[in-house]
Order: sequence, then C-alpha cells, then structure tokens
Amino acid sequence: REVMTYPLSKFDGKMKSYDYANIPSIGEKPNPSAGETKWVIPDKFFDQLDNVLTKVAPLPGEEALYAQFRHLVDAGKQDPKVRQWMNEAAEQTDKTVIADFFKWQNNGVPAGNGWNRSKHNAEFGVDYYNRTGTSKSNMFDNKPDETQYFYTDNDAGGVQLDGKHDYQVTFAKGQLPPVKGFWSLTLYNSKHLFSPNELNRYSLGTKNKDLKLNDDGSLTLYVSHKAPAKEKLNNWLPAPEGTLSLYIRAYWGEQAILDGSWVPPKVEKIK
Repeated sequence: REVMTYPLSKFDGKMKSYDYANIPSIGEKPNPSAGETKWVIPDKFFDQLDNVLTKVAPLPGEEALYAQFRHLVDAGKQDPKVRQWMNEAAEQTDKTVIADFFKWQNNGVPAGNGWNRSKHNAEFGVDYYNRTGTSKSNMFDNKPDETQYFYTDNDAGGVQLDGKHDYQVTFAKGQLPPVKGFWSLTLYNSKHLFSPNELNRYSLGTKNKDLKLNDDGSLTLYVSHKAPAKEKLNNWLPAPEGTLSLYIRAYWGEQAILDGSWVPPKVEKIK
C-alpha cells in the first residue's frame, strides 16, 4: 500500500497511499477450479500471429523465421482450403504439443529430487521451448537473478501429487532456500491456481514466523487434505482432494540458488 505510482503533475512532496481493499470488483469472483482464461484460440491463431509479426520486430537472426511465418500466413489468406488445414493443425497441436507444456517437467531444467527450475525467465531470447512452457503453465516471471522458481507435479518417486495422500517436505538444517530476500513453498490445484481452504493458507515460508523446527534444526512442511495433528498445524499446507503441484520461490537468491548447487528437498509420501 505504500508503493505508489502517479503522474508527476500530482507530486506535492507528501507520501501517498491507497487502500486497495476498496477497489471495485471487476467481473465475477474467479473460480479456482475453472482454470485460466483461454486466450489462444486455435482457429484464430494465425490471425493473431499475423498481428504479432507486424507489431513485434524480429530479434537478430529471426528474420528468416519471420519470412517463413509470413509466407504461411499469406498462403492461408489466399486459399481458404489451406487456411482450413492450418486451423486443423493448430487445433491438433494445441491438444498435444501445447497441452503437455502445462506439465512442470516441460518447464525449465531439472533441479534435483524430481523438481524443475526456471531458466531464461523474463529474458527468453530465442529459447522458444522455455518461453512456451512458461506461457502455458505460469505467467509473469521475474528474471533468474531476481527470482528462481522450482516446481513439481510429482513426489520423490515420480508419482503425481494427489490430495488422497499425505506428504512431507523436509529442509535439512542450514538448507532452507539461500536467499537475500525471502522464500516460499506454495501449493496449487490441478489448474495451477490457489486451492481454497479453511485457513486461507496458500504458502509457507519466510513470512511465517511460527513455523516449528524439528529437534535437529530441520524444517518439515506437511501437505495433506485433512489437517494433521495439532503440533503440526503451523507447518501445514492444506491440499485439495484432487491432483496438485508444489512451487518454491526464491527471491533475490544467493549464489547457490543462481548456480544451481542448492537442491530442493524431496517430496515424500507418508500416507
């Protein structure tokens, strides 16, 4: 609330603030089980591509690619049958190739213990693979030296995480994400959105001052649909009944985060 931007003409030397709780609602309350808005429609894809090719200049070395894409778009404009084939190819690609980019294993590079870590985020260059993975599975990333992201759909055994099981994530003593800023472990539902729960708790990390350490100094976080024993509640991330994924954010990472030598802990199924 204390970080504000406003026109220079309104600057009067006094601190300004705004209570964002009073912002009027825009549209209906979001449905976390419905998934994100589908902005890319296969049968309109090549119209959107035509617009992008016009408005976004190619990076050095992309000129030949742009020429190929323009030739394809023009062929679709000139022949309805060709455009039909293009639309069919876009529809099929959306259901197969693009759909798989929603999986975390197709976003970034392996980070150890079944996790993947982000790469080239917000500075993709010609890394089209990771750019597609990010645009499909989670938008709005910071650059790697600002924030490093670790994510997984699976437990340590490579099995899809599911609310019908209970899990624990243990950071050994001295092995919390090494950051100059802060870190968090966030839980998402099958749509990569927050899962409503009785505690309105969606992540645990630096901001939680009541996390309980184990006797050996390690930290265990618990992931389950049903609440654990009372002594574990502070360290509990409530899970939905269906499939889920976990996501570690490390803001302003130390060198071990930047160079990949820090490895995320195992996600262990305990029940």
